[in-house]
Amino acid sequence: MTYNYSFPVLVLSALFLSFTCSAQQDSQKKYTLFNPVPKSLMREMETDRPDVTESPYTVDAGHIQYEADVIRLKREESEQTKTKILLINQANVKIGITGSTAIQIGFQSYGVQNETDKNSGDISKTRGFGDITLRIKQNITGNNNGNFVMALLPYAKIPSSQYDDESRFEYGLIVPMLYKFAGEWNLGFQVEVDQLKDQDLPEMHTEFLQTLTISHPLTKSIEGIAETYYTYDFKAHEFSNYINAALQMEVAKNFKLDAGLNYGLQHHAEKHYFIGFSYLR
Repeated sequence: MTYNYSFPVLVLSALFLSFTCSAQQDSQKKYTLFNPVPKSLMREMETDRPDVTESPYTVDAGHIQYEADVIRLKREESEQTKTKILLINQANVKIGITGSTAIQIGFQSYGVQNETDKNSGDISKTRGFGDITLRIKQNITGNNNGNFVMALLPYAKIPSSQYDDESRFEYGLIVPMLYKFAGEWNLGFQVEVDQLKDQDLPEMHTEFLQTLTISHPLTKSIEGIAETYYTYDFKAHEFSNYINAALQMEVAKNFKLDAGLNYGLQHHAEKHYFIGFSYLR
């Protein structure tokens, strides 16, 4: 099975780029996890949330950033079932390792899933701790200067969920990019390839995702974000289209609140509604 080798190859590729890109990008002193960047030299906090498009920036070496959904509601429907999931404290802990590399540990602290069988009307309800996701973000260019920023972000999801009995090992590679325009306009885009579990079967499929997001400050402390993206299931030959909107407010330095929605246009596509925050220390 090629599945056993794909993810390690992605990780090793990212680690290789970590060494080569660090040597190319950092002419300044080498800061590390154990030799943190001084607060006076830290970059402005950049977050992977609230949109689907990830940030290509990494956390400064030796610092930790915590991002989480305080609450997230997900709705999804297939030919056989209707599913509603409530997630509490779905978090992502980001740790700066070098000037261009960070590791991330994602976890779902608590989830409640209601699944309704559309044929029988039976409802099953499960709850408990969710899945764990491990990620490595390697910035390729633009981490410290320039208008174009790009990164690689391989990930693997560990099926530790207590509320989802059908959770499976999943993995993929994310390539986020950002272009900064004049007037504080930012254009983000992302391509992603994932190996995911089928919704109603234990089998797997390959999925492609592409995003386009635009953001701009609405006030001194509030940023508006609009996004569209699509996914393509190579097995089912099926597109899903989404439109997203979110607001992010800077409450204090290195602390932001956000709220928004990810709305699937097709009947089968997921709908998400969420409130969250980000904190850097």
